[in-house]
Amino acid sequence: MPDSIIEPAPLSPGTLRIIPIGGLGEVGRNMTSYEIDGKILIVDCGVLFPEEHQPGVDLILPDFGFLRDRIDDIVGVVLTHGHEDHIGGVPYLLRLRADIPLIGSQLTLALVEAKLKEHRIKPYSLTVKEGQDEEIGPFDLEFIAVNHSIPDALAVAIHTDAGTVLATGDFKMDQLPLDGRLTDLREFARLGEEGVDLFMVDSTNADVPGFTPLERAIGPVLDEVIARAPRRVIVASFSSHVHRVQQVLDAAHQNGRRVALLGRSMVRNMTIAADLGYLKVPEGVLVDYKKAGDIPDDKIVYMSTGSQGEPMAVLSRMANRDHQIEVGQGDTVILASSQIPGNENAIYRVIDGLTKLGANVVHKGNAKVHVSGHAAAGELLYCYNILQPKNVLPIHGEYRHLFANAKLAQDTGIPERNTFIGENGTVYDLLDGEMKVAGQLDLGFVYVDGSTVGEITDADLKDRRILGEEGFISVIIVVDASTGRIIVGPEIHARGFAEDDSVFEEVKPRISAALLEAAQSGVRDSHALQQIVRRTVGTWVNRRLRRRPMLVPLVIEA
Repeated sequence: MPDSIIEPAPLSPGTLRIIPIGGLGEVGRNMTSYEIDGKILIVDCGVLFPEEHQPGVDLILPDFGFLRDRIDDIVGVVLTHGHEDHIGGVPYLLRLRADIPLIGSQLTLALVEAKLKEHRIKPYSLTVKEGQDEEIGPFDLEFIAVNHSIPDALAVAIHTDAGTVLATGDFKMDQLPLDGRLTDLREFARLGEEGVDLFMVDSTNADVPGFTPLERAIGPVLDEVIARAPRRVIVASFSSHVHRVQQVLDAAHQNGRRVALLGRSMVRNMTIAADLGYLKVPEGVLVDYKKAGDIPDDKIVYMSTGSQGEPMAVLSRMANRDHQIEVGQGDTVILASSQIPGNENAIYRVIDGLTKLGANVVHKGNAKVHVSGHAAAGELLYCYNILQPKNVLPIHGEYRHLFANAKLAQDTGIPERNTFIGENGTVYDLLDGEMKVAGQLDLGFVYVDGSTVGEITDADLKDRRILGEEGFISVIIVVDASTGRIIVGPEIHARGFAEDDSVFEEVKPRISAALLEAAQSGVRDSHALQQIVRRTVGTWVNRRLRRRPMLVPLVIEA
């Protein structure tokens, strides 16, 4: 793995350059750039959701700033499926150039177009389906059906003069899918016969042995849980998980219950899925949330967002008693999704909060109410044996997933030198079946914070963490501009401390002594004096109170 920034050499004619921009070493922000002969193709443009150590951040984008100067060279963006970690960053990319063509399946484009409408961007879209070929600049694209936890997912084979790349997107090999749409292993086999120079493959479940369970195994469990529930049922899932919502609708219908959708994204996405025929809504099952309160508690199911413990999502607000639906004794809450790495603490806080309110909380740990949408090790082995690719670049996963995936490839006979473990910004050049590392770009996190994009830095987040964890101290002093002697102060104000402000009386003489010594040495610059105050107070607070608060000294000359 690269460990330093290496500027790649200019790209030679006829060579394909591949740069994973996001999705390596993380579950989210999936985005890859492909360049040949001066033209660039992007596959996916997703977001990552913040963790606890990133307070106040709404979304995290891939760092595609290096493409700003090349924005007119982008011939298109292929979107493999409609999950946020693959399409959520599209509005921010299209802010740089609104007419970049978006290429994807019907449902995928419908979901991203609804998102773009909120950003007041009207995209140029090209709808494709499995079995279709499209020539986009120097890229000949071939789309292949893959099975995932959202309908209409596609893998894409990228044919160029330099060679063929097969990018899976997210996929699994459910042999009895709810929509009857299988991962097309016949097409994988045909591509393998023709020759795949690089296989870029989903790694999310590479460290899980065996095969991902069938999606249809969830239906009977949901049916049983809903049948036994004495009062209201609240099911939380991803707002784009059409298959899970379908199973909830069917189970509710089977048990004589109606369903109300909660959360703006849930309502929007399921309305789109139903309008396009991907969601089959039993007659009379759906009810508007505003009218659901009139239905008896044992005849209603609420389908909500918030399965990852997101603070502002419906389920978290219920747990915090900050929602119109007040969860109580006898209610059943089902978390019908997996835990995204990094969200575990937030999820268990929500589970604890709901349990404390008297709800029976059913989740993956105590019932089979979720199966993954990603291929496990056994399925990946099938792919390697079918394709026999010349090179492998595991994508979509944290590092343990990437390494596990590379090991599977090597177990099937792919040489270690042809399996690449990279990170975001690693530059690869491919030509005639030979792939090499050509450099390493310095890519970071781009934070969306309210209406600002990219303005918040890691240093700002460190300040926020200090404020939240260690507290805040301000020191105000007025000094004589000519002599440097203190006229007023020090006045000390603290927030986030258990101690009374009187405890700081002890440090005030030390501040005065330090400033007097500075004045006698001829120090008059207010910035230098502020640094002296910062060091004096910081040292005392650390020794006396065992804290490292944010210190804001203000020295005013008069």
